[in-house]
Amino acid sequence: MRFIGKTNIDFMSKRKLWYAISLTLIFGGFISLYVKGFDLGTDFRGGTELVVKFQQPVSISDVRAAMEKAGYSNSEIKSFGSNTDILIRTSEQREGSTISDQMRAGLTERFPGNPYIVMKEDKIGPKIGAELRRDAVLAIIASLMAIWGYLWIRYKFVYGFGAVAAVFHDVLVTLGLVSIFDGMLNLEINQNMIAAFLTIVGTSVNDTVVIFDRIRENQRIFKTMPLQQLMNKSVNETLSRTIITNGTIFGVLLVLLIFGGEVNRGFAFAMTVGSIVGTYSTIYIASALVLEWVNRAQAKGQLNA
Repeated sequence: MRFIGKTNIDFMSKRKLWYAISLTLIFGGFISLYVKGFDLGTDFRGGTELVVKFQQPVSISDVRAAMEKAGYSNSEIKSFGSNTDILIRTSEQREGSTISDQMRAGLTERFPGNPYIVMKEDKIGPKIGAELRRDAVLAIIASLMAIWGYLWIRYKFVYGFGAVAAVFHDVLVTLGLVSIFDGMLNLEINQNMIAAFLTIVGTSVNDTVVIFDRIRENQRIFKTMPLQQLMNKSVNETLSRTIITNGTIFGVLLVLLIFGGEVNRGFAFAMTVGSIVGTYSTIYIASALVLEWVNRAQAKGQLNA
């Protein structure tokens, strides 16, 4: 069943416009990363993190005063969804649960008539945090190399290059937007966010493989058709499937982003952005780069001839 009827959209003629859009997004993300970086979670930088839920709203200044009295004046404190949910994070390291115990004692002393419950408590040593950062980067690089090798074997070298370039593009754009919207949405790079990036890699490649398969099938049938026309035909033939699949994923992620709460917000935001960026990069990065490569190769061949 087709979601939309037969289309005849000239996708490839608009590829330079989408190159400009992608470069703008990546450049804007790099500026944000250079200026303010991104917020590393306790998973990666080490320290102690406490998420508490008070019975009644509290002010950040009062919580900060409690932490200063407890001896943690450099703590990062922010609301976690509402004025009753507070995240407290410190990079200080001590034996056992000393830090979290002192934090809780400080809150109890400061808010005697406002009981609270601890919703989350994490303690990560600096060595473990460094290992997790390294492993996260290696996981993303290994996934990109594995994808390139698989597509190189299944298709040709240039197709693997186009697919990996598209996935790398998706990760860069998503990372940049996470940095840009961090202050507004309280996003942070943690293990959930890394899981989102790896999932983006998988879903983006899945879309790319579907289009590449259709291109290869059409190349066997329409042997004399120019590559740009053949790519447009292939993308149009898979357009209905792309809209249904990615539209369903986007709908679920949008609900998770809006109603999933603070804990899932980083994962949901990265996945929502990644699903949108991955949909257009399959066409305007992966397929378009293959077209550019082939056109240049053919032009050089004609010149050499």
